[in-house]
Amino acid sequence: MPSPDVSIVIPVYNEEGILRDAVAELRASFAATRAALGAPLSFEIILAENGSKDRTFALAEELAAEAAGDDTAVVRAFSLGEPNYGKALRRGILEARGRWVICEEIDLCDADFHRRALALLRADACDFVVGSKAMTGANDQRPIFRRAATKIINGMLRVALDFRGTDTHGLKAFKKEIVAPVAERCVVDRDLFASELVIRAGRRGLRVTEIPVVLAEKRPPAINLVKRVPRVLRGLARLTWVIRIQDRD
Repeated sequence: MPSPDVSIVIPVYNEEGILRDAVAELRASFAATRAALGAPLSFEIILAENGSKDRTFALAEELAAEAAGDDTAVVRAFSLGEPNYGKALRRGILEARGRWVICEEIDLCDADFHRRALALLRADACDFVVGSKAMTGANDQRPIFRRAATKIINGMLRVALDFRGTDTHGLKAFKKEIVAPVAERCVVDRDLFASELVIRAGRRGLRVTEIPVVLAEKRPPAINLVKRVPRVLRGLARLTWVIRIQDRD
């Protein structure tokens, strides 16, 4: 099977209720993306299941089997076996076969971001695109406590690691060949892997560009945000030590 042009990596956890419709919507949007870019791009969707307690992985395998034979919109799935968003995302990035990789969220599947980000990457205008929900022009429609959490985390990243952007977690797109080695160097997983990936990319001189996105919550978070706080703080402390003291890349 030939390698696709674009790999879309989506960590999934207890998403049995929305997975089929989300994947169907995403596959249907590919034709519009190709038309908008004027290019016959082929896509693969990588469903990175991690520790679900429902039928998410079984359903992901069903969707992969149903898409077999469609070389323009392949679906692949793997199961990590533990609830770990960052670890699942990292593995999905490293297993991606496309020239360009898009990191998505199953409750977003933002075709507009795909088109804008791929246009920038194909034109070699940058190496890494971050879909920011916090920059000027963005429209973050999530509940106020989730918007506040984003601001707090970004503030901590600025203080601890001199982060210069406006967002690290959420939609991203990049050149696989350039960013995969950065992903391999990341030391934290779970909640802060995405943040480490963006920060390391910037510190290594990659051309990182932010574009504003519209974000609305389609369902409550799969993991309780309050329970994530101690984990985030531990991850931030480790990340600060590694980047500031150990490797200084």
